[in-house]
Amino acid sequence: MSTSRRALLGAALGGAATAAVGLPAQPAAAASWQLVWSPSASDDGLGAFETVEDDRADSHPAGQPHIHATGDNWRFNMHTADRDTSTDRQRQEVTGLRNGSGSDYLKWTEGQTWRVTYSMYIPSSLKATTTFTHIMQMKQPGTGTSPIVVQSLRRVNGVQTIELKLAIDDILVGRTDLAPLHDTWTDVDFQIKVGDGTAGSVRWILKSGSTTVIDKSLTGVDTFLADRVRPKWGIYRSLGDTSGSLQDTYLLLTNLHGYRLS
Repeated sequence: MSTSRRALLGAALGGAATAAVGLPAQPAAAASWQLVWSPSASDDGLGAFETVEDDRADSHPAGQPHIHATGDNWRFNMHTADRDTSTDRQRQEVTGLRNGSGSDYLKWTEGQTWRVTYSMYIPSSLKATTTFTHIMQMKQPGTGTSPIVVQSLRRVNGVQTIELKLAIDDILVGRTDLAPLHDTWTDVDFQIKVGDGTAGSVRWILKSGSTTVIDKSLTGVDTFLADRVRPKWGIYRSLGDTSGSLQDTYLLLTNLHGYRLS
């Protein structure tokens, strides 16, 4: 090989080596949802939750337990006779995500992103009202604390709807007709980044079978008060309804899963 060809080959190899050294590092693995909570109604019962708020005022002993596991579902019964400790409203709810049979529960803290998925059955007897009827809440734990996010059944101009609102600033995330979701199973996918001021975000998806009923999200919103965020499920409704919609009813939940983004 001639001297000139050796020089050219050396230069080429040197260039390749230099290029190899300069290759960018492999990107870090993308964040992904990690399943951290997957209770079974038949196996875990009410032990799936941090707390159970079943007739806190002992207003209707004959109806107890209002909240219980039945087969693969959690059932929340509400009677017109039921009263909460504030007697202008009714409440049968569970809170939090308990991990196992001990005292461990999952804490949703500022800066974290969480997701819960589940299926709910809303019978036609569980109607939207002119005042609040919440079937899921995100709250700061503690007596008297305000809700952060609410999934509610609300009458709007006489029409029954289901909606998601950011309660801190009274921001509507999304709303859709409730009637098509009565007496059938609806899949819920709720995601929240816990953030103060404008650091939070939410996404709310409802599906009926293979059909996406609604898929709405908001970023740059307030989803934190103090301490932590704790989810609640069940029926929490005002007795101030003016539409005549309050009656004995129930709510079923199943296939509850909790994910943390990591």
